[in-house]
Amino acid sequence: MGELSMLITWKPIIEILILWFVIYHIMLFFEGTRAISVLRGIVIVLVAFFLFEKLNLQVLNWLFTKLFGISIIAILIIFHPEIRQGLARLGQRHLFSPALREEELDYMLREIGIAADSLSRNKIGALIAIEKNDPLSGYIESGVSVDARVSAELIEAIFTPNNPLHDGGLIIQQGRIAAAGCLFPLSENKELNRIFGTRHRAALGLSEETDAVVIIISEERQDISLVYRNRLYKDLSREDMLLKIKEVIKLTKEND
Repeated sequence: MGELSMLITWKPIIEILILWFVIYHIMLFFEGTRAISVLRGIVIVLVAFFLFEKLNLQVLNWLFTKLFGISIIAILIIFHPEIRQGLARLGQRHLFSPALREEELDYMLREIGIAADSLSRNKIGALIAIEKNDPLSGYIESGVSVDARVSAELIEAIFTPNNPLHDGGLIIQQGRIAAAGCLFPLSENKELNRIFGTRHRAALGLSEETDAVVIIISEERQDISLVYRNRLYKDLSREDMLLKIKEVIKLTKEND
C-alpha cells in the first residue's frame, strides 16, 4: 500500500514535469517566428479551459472546446511556413557535430576581429554569419564554396570592392569559411530604422530563420554591429563584438 500511495503522490508531479518539458520545447520550436505570440495565446486559452472545467462552468467549457478545435485547423493553415521551417530545423540540428576547442574558437574570433576592425577603418562593408545549431547549408549552396581556414587576410580579400563575392554574405561553419557571396533572406520588419541598409536587413532576415551569429560592417558609418536571435547590437567596438560572440557560443554549449 505504501508503494501505491507514493506512486499516486508522484504521478501529478511527473505529469507536470512532462507537460512543462513539452511546452518548453514547443516554445523553442517556434522561437524567432511570428507564431510564438499566437502560441503564448494558446497556452493562456488552455489554462482558462482547465479552470472552466474544474469550476464546472459548462457553457464556457463547451464554447472553448468548439473554438479550440477550429483554432487548431486555422493555425495549421496560417502558420504552415513556420511549422515547416521548425520541422526542418528540428530534423537537421547538428546533434553530434564536434564543438570547437577553446583555442580554435579564440583563433577564429581573433581573426574575425582583426578583419572587422580593418574593414570598418577602410570603409568596406561586410556581412559574416557564424553557424551555431541551425544548419546554414541552404544558404551555403547559394554562394561560392571556399572551404578554407578562417584568416583576417582572406576575409578582407573577399570583401574588397570589385571582388565578385563582396556583395554577398560569408558563412563560417565549424571554424572554417564554408562559402562566400551567399544570399540571405531580407527582413520585412517595418520597425527597422530606415538608416539601416540591405546588409542589416539580410542579417536580421537570417537571424529570424536561424540561430546564426551575424556580423555587419557598415561602409557608410564605419561601425560594427551584431545580430543574434533577431536582436541588433549596434556600434560595437572590436572587443565588445568578440566578447558578445564568445558569450553567445559559450551560453549555447552550457545549455546543450
